[in-house]
Amino acid sequence: MPQSQAAPSPTVATPLPNLGDGNDMTPAAEKRIGDRIARELYRDPDYIDDPVITDYVQGIWQPLLAASRQRGELLPQLDELFAWEILMGRDRTVNAFALPGAYFGLHLGLVGIVTSRDELASVLAHELSHVTQRHISRSMSRQAAQAPWLMGAMILGILAASKDPNAAQATIVGGQAAAVQSQLNYSRDMEREADRIGFTVQTQAGFAPQGFVSMFEKLQQSSRLNDAGGFPYLRTHPLTTERIADMQSRVRQSDKGDAAPVTTLEHAMVAARARVLSNPAVDELRIWAQQAEPANLAKLKPAAQVGVLYGATLAALKLRDYSQAQADLQRLQQRTQGDGPGARLTRLMSLEMALVQGDMVAAALLIKSPEVQKDRSRAALLLRAQTDTLTGRADSVAQDLQTWLADHPRDAQAWQLLAAADAAIGRPVAAVRAEGEVNVAQLDFASALTRFKAAQDLASKSTLQVDHIDASIVDTRARQMELLLREQALEH
Repeated sequence: MPQSQAAPSPTVATPLPNLGDGNDMTPAAEKRIGDRIARELYRDPDYIDDPVITDYVQGIWQPLLAASRQRGELLPQLDELFAWEILMGRDRTVNAFALPGAYFGLHLGLVGIVTSRDELASVLAHELSHVTQRHISRSMSRQAAQAPWLMGAMILGILAASKDPNAAQATIVGGQAAAVQSQLNYSRDMEREADRIGFTVQTQAGFAPQGFVSMFEKLQQSSRLNDAGGFPYLRTHPLTTERIADMQSRVRQSDKGDAAPVTTLEHAMVAARARVLSNPAVDELRIWAQQAEPANLAKLKPAAQVGVLYGATLAALKLRDYSQAQADLQRLQQRTQGDGPGARLTRLMSLEMALVQGDMVAAALLIKSPEVQKDRSRAALLLRAQTDTLTGRADSVAQDLQTWLADHPRDAQAWQLLAAADAAIGRPVAAVRAEGEVNVAQLDFASALTRFKAAQDLASKSTLQVDHIDASIVDTRARQMELLLREQALEH
């Protein structure tokens, strides 16, 4: 269930389903287009599923979804049919966007610049409202001569253009890129509607309404500074004085209007992680060490100090400067003691560092601590799974991951770890099946079928005793993939 990315931009053309000649887009048709686009996003080199950032984003996203359901904005039909997944990308630009079928893109550049979870919640609530109010479908319906499949191809072209203009030319079906972009922009009424509904969803979910205003101010300031491309969010969601004034008025009228967003230690650490992962150039990583020097840290507020130290630790780890990483980690530990979320992220950083260095003794000791054992986060689960597999406790790993995957079947990274665990304990058929499930989670049904057929061959030819349940599951999954692929072929 990683949801990753801001969605990176696909670099290859992909065929879109033939949805007929009608101009109205049904939810099922919208979902098919979204699946096709998401499949390309999963393949993009910039796609990232970082469990630490994903956990944090999901901690904001799930309350927003729950609030939208409670308010009746998220209709049961769409709730069940659409994906409601966030895909994250390493892109440094400040952007987030909604795609057909309730897939959402989130660039690490945006995560890195927001100063509170409330600001991030405001962006996600706004994008969520674009989907719950069917703005994509409504935008298409206004274009009488434009079939839904054409809009889907245009979206792919826009995404491709940011990475490879030549690829974009092959992807866009008709029209110029500028015309396509204008088609994707929401109307002013739609933007105001997404603001209004997003605001109520955000506040009902428990986030400070002031986050909307402070995020608007951040974006407005960037536009005044004559942004040179670092804030593409402004091009697809242009700010107007009317929108800003309306949001300020709503905040003043809100019961929680005086509750200013707070930069917690946890947020500062996650934002720093996003900045490191979105800009891994050696020179940029080295700058973190300079920022973490005592004289520079002293100029910052406590939360910002923790963020810098966390970023410096991760940057040193990426540079394989383990002695510096350890020194920064010790300073980080001193500043996060007593702060539950901050201390938890510091513990996970310690475990991450031990695994990167191949120090299995230290890693094994860390996962035995009561704090790590009690940590139910996805990041902790995956780190424990890696450690247990590498230290000969794959049986335990397999059980834990199977329990997790029963509730989160779209978690590709968990399936990959389960494949490694199954292979380590002598379950080759189950291991190959798990590799196929990685492909299913990323909507690559053709590759999944190839892996399931390989598992079938292995089951029939293996000299090892094969669990008949594993073999039966593989047969079922292979038939399901064949059916899905036939359905896709009929769409063209």
